[in-house]
Amino acid sequence: MIWPTLANAGNSLGSLQVGGFFLPAHFAQEGYCDLVYMQEQQGNMESVYWAVAFGAIVAGFVQGLSGFAFGMVAMSCWAWFLEPQLAAVLAVCGAWTGQMIAAFTRRRTSYWQILLPFLFGGLLGVPLGTYLLPFLDAALFKAFLGTLMVIWCPVMLMSSRLGHVRVCSRLANALAGLIGGVMGGLGGMTGVIPTLWTTMTGLPKDKQRAVIQNFNLATLSVTLLAYIASGSIVSSMLPAIGLVMLAVLIPVLAGARLYVGISQSTFRAIVLSLLTLSGVAMLLSSVPVLLAR
Repeated sequence: MIWPTLANAGNSLGSLQVGGFFLPAHFAQEGYCDLVYMQEQQGNMESVYWAVAFGAIVAGFVQGLSGFAFGMVAMSCWAWFLEPQLAAVLAVCGAWTGQMIAAFTRRRTSYWQILLPFLFGGLLGVPLGTYLLPFLDAALFKAFLGTLMVIWCPVMLMSSRLGHVRVCSRLANALAGLIGGVMGGLGGMTGVIPTLWTTMTGLPKDKQRAVIQNFNLATLSVTLLAYIASGSIVSSMLPAIGLVMLAVLIPVLAGARLYVGISQSTFRAIVLSLLTLSGVAMLLSSVPVLLAR
């Protein structure tokens, strides 16, 4: 039995204070320290679960509003205390859940003529990214992409005189989808490049949102299947995965409801701001790794 005692009483008995409790010295020799350690670990795990839920709630709302960016928002919260493998799995599962909720709760046009090239490239890119993962310098790749986004997106956001890119061919769309699929295989960030490309080409917000959401749903589904097939998802992850899937339910719907009332210019500003923050998150995760080499 372990009980809290007054500090002076504990000190007079020569006891050891652990986790707010005073443990008599002879108890420590009998293995009671293990019990106290288990109690402390349980408290730490509860804090982690709360932090996981908070990240999922914020990321779910952002995804509901913009149609993408769950992974980047969630990873910016989780990367500080979760193992990278677990954080990536949770990001893919949460983003996939959000896209499924959007697909079943709000009717949307698919815009197949625009979507199909993105899908073709994305579905090729996911297995390619999964294959390249052991060989690619992920930190260098994230640093390059993050730098590009941190420079280009604010320029587009602050300058209203910049026109849209006139090259909007199926090949260019497929290439953007391919890069998005590769990034999905590398870590679930499927929507960043396709969203940037459709913003640069001036696609209307409703079309852009529908295309990106359908693209993300397809590529995230393939990524999730690849994680399952490769054994990346293990039984110890299931409680956290369940927590994330439950945590995104209401925030995704709340974000989608807010989206209805915003204008094209506001939506563009939101998307470019999120892409800029995504670039910052990539730099924060990659630059320390590169500097430590």
